[in-house]
Amino acid sequence: MPDDEQDPQRDGVFSGYGVASAVLGVVAVVAVALAALIWTQHRDDSGELTYRTQVLQAAAEWTGVLINMNADTVESDLATLHQGTVGQLNSDFEATVEPYRKLVQTLKARTTGQIDSVALETIHHDDPGAPGAAVQPELSEFGARTDTVMVVATSVSENAGTEEPRTVRWTLRLDVSDVDGKLLISRLEPIR
Repeated sequence: MPDDEQDPQRDGVFSGYGVASAVLGVVAVVAVALAALIWTQHRDDSGELTYRTQVLQAAAEWTGVLINMNADTVESDLATLHQGTVGQLNSDFEATVEPYRKLVQTLKARTTGQIDSVALETIHHDDPGAPGAAVQPELSEFGARTDTVMVVATSVSENAGTEEPRTVRWTLRLDVSDVDGKLLISRLEPIR
């Protein structure tokens, strides 16, 4: 074969098919990496949403016990509430809930309450220096995270000596702290 009549397939190192398959290989690797990134982000977001739902549920359940206290059940309800607290609220529990106890016992009230709404106010994650974060040094040792929740509730109290039921509107700010995987209330603040 003369030198000027070379095989056209031997002109380059890579054929057109080789270049196309290399490009498709790179595209496939990028697609797999992108899919893994999207899946990881989705899983993280899904986990965060599940956690936030659990925080809202913990705040609603704790508040439900508080707003449904009756003269007959006040001591057991307060014990249940106390078990669901941690930090400064746990230390000062008796002083914090004494007004509620006295009111229920004095009025001999029969109360039925319901949660109207629950919302996350602040998500603190692991940053105790975040704006609005209530710093409780005792929680930083064993609490992974504290989120602030607003709870709006309504209760109807029927007092022993009156005919008219009294409607009480509750607006509470609660801090819900994750302590060793258990969600506990670390702050109770009534909002006026």
